[in-house]
Amino acid sequence: MLNPVTDTDGAPFWEYAARGELRVQACGDCHEPRFPPRPCCPRCQSFASEWRLTSGRGRIWSYVVPHPPLLPDYAEQAPYNVVVVELEDCPRIRLAGNLVAHAGAPLNSLDPHSPRIGARVHVVFGDGGLPQWVPA
Repeated sequence: MLNPVTDTDGAPFWEYAARGELRVQACGDCHEPRFPPRPCCPRCQSFASEWRLTSGRGRIWSYVVPHPPLLPDYAEQAPYNVVVVELEDCPRIRLAGNLVAHAGAPLNSLDPHSPRIGARVHVVFGDGGLPQWVPA
């Protein structure tokens, strides 16, 4: 498994995820959600920010099955899917991850071709707080 590379702006995302919470950064002034986290709001240029708890529900916006896997550590789990999920309560935010059978399941726990655009999913958290997605 890859460990996330954290920076000052993104570290809270991973801290919340390790506690089983999917939160996104939002502007403290205009309340516009934003991802990836960054110091300044792209809408109003404010430096105020807050971390908003999401429902963890979304829909598959896009997906791919890597052939061949680009990272050697994942080759033994191939084939697997990578999905892009549009969050239900923050529709301009899309997060990448894997569609799996249950929290902590291997990447190949579902047929890699099972994702469908528009399918409803919800977040679960694997090892180290890595967000994963399961069918709703």
